[in-house]
Amino acid sequence: MHVPDGFINAPVSAVAGVAAAGAVAVSLRGARRELDERAAPLAGLVAAFIFAVQMLNFPVAAGTSGHLLGGALAAILVGPYTGVLCIAVVLLMQGILFADGGLTALGVNITVMGVVTVVVAYALFRGLVLVLPRTRRSVTVASFVAALVSVPASAAAFTLVYAIGGTTAVPLGKVFTAMVGVHTLIGIGEAAITMLTVGAVVAVRPDLVYGARGLTAPLKLRVDGELVDAAPARDFAPVAARSPRKFWLGGLAAALVLAGFVSFYASASPDGLEKVAADKGFDKNVEEHDAAGSPLADYGVKGIETARLSGGLAGVIGVGATLAVGTGAFWLVRRRRAESTGAQV
Repeated sequence: MHVPDGFINAPVSAVAGVAAAGAVAVSLRGARRELDERAAPLAGLVAAFIFAVQMLNFPVAAGTSGHLLGGALAAILVGPYTGVLCIAVVLLMQGILFADGGLTALGVNITVMGVVTVVVAYALFRGLVLVLPRTRRSVTVASFVAALVSVPASAAAFTLVYAIGGTTAVPLGKVFTAMVGVHTLIGIGEAAITMLTVGAVVAVRPDLVYGARGLTAPLKLRVDGELVDAAPARDFAPVAARSPRKFWLGGLAAALVLAGFVSFYASASPDGLEKVAADKGFDKNVEEHDAAGSPLADYGVKGIETARLSGGLAGVIGVGATLAVGTGAFWLVRRRRAESTGAQV
C-alpha cells in the first residue's frame, strides 16, 4: 500500500509529514521504556524481517496481490512505540534505496502504514489478551485478529486522506468500498503471517515477545480439593537468562533467505492500492519517483541482467541496510534510556 508521489496534494502531504514526525518523536520517547535488554537486540531484526517479508507479494484476487504491512507484527514483538519506529525505518529505506513509496508521500505512508496499523492492532491485541485465557495460544489468536483488522483500517485511513487531499476527482464511496474490500482479503494474509511468526517466536523464546510478557498463567495443582500455584522448577535456568544470539542469527538467516531467494517467486500482480487506483482512475497524476535512478530502484541491482540474481542481491542489500540503520537507531534510543536511568539513580 505504498502511496506514490502525486496521489496526495502538497499541503495535505505536508500535514501528514508533520503528523508522522510527531508520531515518530512520541515513539522515540516511548521506545525508551520498551527497549530493555530483551527488546533492544530484537528491534533492528524485526525491521529487517518486515522489509524482507514485504517483498513477498501474495495473490489475493484476479490480477491483485498484497504484502505484509507489518504494524501488528512489530507492535506485538517489540512494543507499539518501537513498532512505529520499525515501520518508519522500513519505509524510509524503501523510499530512498528502492524508489518504493513516494518521498513527498513518506509522511502519508508512515501515518497510514505505520501509525494506524500499530495503534489499531495493538489496542485490539491488548483488549483480546485481557479477556482470553492467559496462555500462549491466546497470544497467537489475538495477533491474528489484530493483524486482520489493522489492514482494512489502514485502507480506510488512506481513503480519508485521499478524500481531503486527493489530486483526482473520483467517487470516494466506490474508492472506500474497493480499498477496504481488497485490503480485507490482504488482511487475511497479513493475519496468517503475523500469527505464524508470533507463534514461532512464542514457542521458542516467549520472553522476547513484548505482547506475551506476563501472560502465561502459573501451573496449578489441586491440594486438598483446592487449586494452588505450583512451585517453580529450580533445576532449569529461566528462559530469559538465555542469550538471544542464536535466535537473532536464526531470524537474520530467515530474512536473508526470504529476501534473497523466496522473493523471486512473489506475485508480479499490482498490489491492492495500485489495482484500485488503476480501476478507479486516480493514478493519472502519479509522478516519477525522485530515486528512480537509484542503483537499487524497483528491487533490482542496476547492471545485473539476470533477474533472479539482481532481485535476490537487492533483497539481501535491503535487509542488511535496514538492519544496520534500525539497529543503530534503536541502540541510540537504548543508550538514552540507560543515561536517563542513570541520571535518575
